[in-house]
Amino acid sequence: MTESSGKPSEESSEKLPTSEFYKVIDYVTIFKSTKWWEAIVVVESPGKRSIGLYLWEKRNDVWKRKNKFSVRSLDE
Repeated sequence: MTESSGKPSEESSEKLPTSEFYKVIDYVTIFKSTKWWEAIVVVESPGKRSIGLYLWEKRNDVWKRKNKFSVRSLDE
């Protein structure tokens, strides 16, 4: 993952299905099929960065978050 470009490193026509509350800094897709999408994502919410493992499921042609595990600091 690189931050120097200022945009996510993944080349995809489909936007990562995260909440508009978060600014996606970078991400790497681990697995993607027609029904499941798993990715490691670096996000920023007002003043805080965190890294998370996301799992989305496609239901009714819309990606819905199924699971999220995030770490805000090394102390966690």
